Amino acid sequence: MSLRVAFICVVPSPYQRDLLAALAARPEVDLHVYYMERAAPDSPWPEKPLAPYEEYLPGFWFALGSRRIHVNWPLPDLSGYDVVVLNTLMSFTAQWLMRVRLRGRRWLFWGERLTRGVPDPSPFAAIHRWLLGPLQQAAGIVGIGKWAVDDYRARFGGSRYFNIPYHCELAPFLAQARHVREDDAVTFLFCGQMIARKGLDLLLAVFLKLPARARLLLVGREAELPRMLAALPDEARTRIEYAGFQAPDDLPRFFARADVFVLPSRYDGWGVVVNQALGAGLPIICTYQVGAGHDLVTAGFNGYKTLCNERSLEAAIRLFLDHPEAIDSFGSTSRQRAHEWLPSEGAAKWVAALHSIAS
Repeated sequence: MSLRVAFICVVPSPYQRDLLAALAARPEVDLHVYYMERAAPDSPWPEKPLAPYEEYLPGFWFALGSRRIHVNWPLPDLSGYDVVVLNTLMSFTAQWLMRVRLRGRRWLFWGERLTRGVPDPSPFAAIHRWLLGPLQQAAGIVGIGKWAVDDYRARFGGSRYFNIPYHCELAPFLAQARHVREDDAVTFLFCGQMIARKGLDLLLAVFLKLPARARLLLVGREAELPRMLAALPDEARTRIEYAGFQAPDDLPRFFARADVFVLPSRYDGWGVVVNQALGAGLPIICTYQVGAGHDLVTAGFNGYKTLCNERSLEAAIRLFLDHPEAIDSFGSTSRQRAHEWLPSEGAAKWVAALHSIAS
């Protein structure tokens, strides 16, 4: 008999949906997914029809600082499910479920590393601890990556932890032919919001120090980019191409134009673009503050992890400029590993975790 499982997520993110679709196809699971809202107000993702196992919850949200706090009512009857999986903490909906509706039932929390750390003197520390309190009652915690699992284990102790990151659809990246370098130019790709949290300012500062054969391809929402580019000399700007935001279906052809992928984030709970770089067969440079780097990048084999400073980032970038022969060997390793990160592989991990909890 298949397990009846409900996921409660915030929005239908295309990267979560790839994994959930693979899980829904498994005969061991009877899946239903509830979303707290149709899309974030600034969502760049094109809306796609829901699958038969998906539905939106009625409700609304209000802003609290930079966060959206969701209030959904009425909530579905969850009593018929063997396991309920929550993918959010910071909402009235999630807190009500954890503290009241799911009391005494088997439920899991699935999330990225919680924060960059809340200092004890912070006036928000007590509120933060209160919000996290219900996790002590969860049947298990599913971390999105090793970085997250280690953080949850350090916070809460115990032994019921599972490592199941995002597994997005990589077939289009694997199928896309790579470009062939015809000269000594090396193109570095950054894909994401053009903001300081993603470390784009660090990358641009390093780029100024690189030789003229270094090229930079930027893909993503413009955000703070005009201000950052305004500070650069004309010569540097001629070596930078900004391709704008691209829908997920169009990304493979932009990744195929690059030689090396760079994500110098100051903080990224996971970073699905690293999965995509793996599928595209690219060497990967990211900081230790990128969750995906701890699972997908092995130094000296398919990329390098760096500190969040110019010196460390520049050293990693120059390794590929000085040793371009490493681009193909590192990229080949990335592409081989991509087969371990297909949605079907993630679904298998979920089946094992759900049966472990249900038994």
